[in-house]
Amino acid sequence: MRFPKLSRSLRQLSSHVLAIALGVLLTVSTLQVLPSQAEPAPIVTAGDTSEIIAQRQSPATAAINSTSFVTAAVNRVGTAVVRIDTERTITRRVDPFLEDPFFRRFFGDGFSQQMPSEQLRGLGSGFIIDKSGLVLTNAHVVDKADKVTVRLKDGRTFEGKVQGIDEVTDLAVVKINAGNDLPVAPLGSSTNVQVGDWAIAVGNPLGFDNTVTLGIVSTLKRSSAQVGISDKRLDFIQTDAAINPGNSGGPLLNGQGEVIGINTAIRPDAMGIGFAIPIDKAKAIAAQLQRDGKVAHPYLGVQMLTLTPELAKQNNTDPNSPIQIPEINGVFVMRVVPNSPAASAGIRRGDVILQVDGKAIISAEQLQNVVEDSRLGQVLQVKVQRGNQTQQLSVRTAELQNAS
Repeated sequence: MRFPKLSRSLRQLSSHVLAIALGVLLTVSTLQVLPSQAEPAPIVTAGDTSEIIAQRQSPATAAINSTSFVTAAVNRVGTAVVRIDTERTITRRVDPFLEDPFFRRFFGDGFSQQMPSEQLRGLGSGFIIDKSGLVLTNAHVVDKADKVTVRLKDGRTFEGKVQGIDEVTDLAVVKINAGNDLPVAPLGSSTNVQVGDWAIAVGNPLGFDNTVTLGIVSTLKRSSAQVGISDKRLDFIQTDAAINPGNSGGPLLNGQGEVIGINTAIRPDAMGIGFAIPIDKAKAIAAQLQRDGKVAHPYLGVQMLTLTPELAKQNNTDPNSPIQIPEINGVFVMRVVPNSPAASAGIRRGDVILQVDGKAIISAEQLQNVVEDSRLGQVLQVKVQRGNQTQQLSVRTAELQNAS
């Protein structure tokens, strides 16, 4: 009787031992699968701290903590950035009262001719693009100036001669004679610029020379119409780098110190938004200004509005609307300039431009770019919808300055 009891006790003991062994085995396998939960915390010594912190920093944090790239960028281009001072003499308009014969009989003819003149002074920025002394700036900085003075960062000043102005793109080239060993700003490419890239504005805002501000590229291809400059033909780089009066004509740099744009405009009703002309556009215009002194821009001669089905429907449901508009995508012709290429081709107010040379047109900016990229005198095949019918019209472009 005692042997069966002993055998039963041994079997129970074996079961307990087997259970314990399985538990140990499962625990060890779990630790092998999940080492991150089982490994002890590393012991950090004084020499290891910087390495661990560096490993945990994000790229953005590392860039913000290191301002050396801004310093390097500014040092690369800073000496090529110049200040441009302008003077312009204007004479006040003669009061018609002074031309009255009765007045002149008492005060003499010479009185009305002694009208006081006034000198207007301007301030802007620019940068040297060639060792021979070519300076690129905005047209509105030097336009109609009687005297242009260019001041280098080292304090030297030179008289500047305006070689060419293009008001449509707000660009100008100024020449100074300062030898052939001038610092030159490295020109980058605006084609490679992306939203979120660093943007460094350099110039002389409000008369504070050699000022640098830092921001990012906040958007690309912001049309001049959206900015509120309807008389320009540009797609701007938008940035939040501070741009103030006096910055106009100065360079906008990327993180490598290359010029990607020319600071040109700010919105007075917005905080922290500035606009720059893409450098690729400026390169092409500057070459023409240096060669010819001007740039010829083709035009059609229409005032236009981007049309969408929603916008057309809103107009058509208005009982006071003077015209019914096709509810389609295209460009609505609001006005045709008299004696313009569009007028000669038969385009009329109320037409909707659908295609140019077989390519669909869905926005006013797109149509403007197509015309700008065409040649002077080129015949464009323009498809328009007039009422319920479509027509194909041939429009020969002409030079913009000839518009009346």
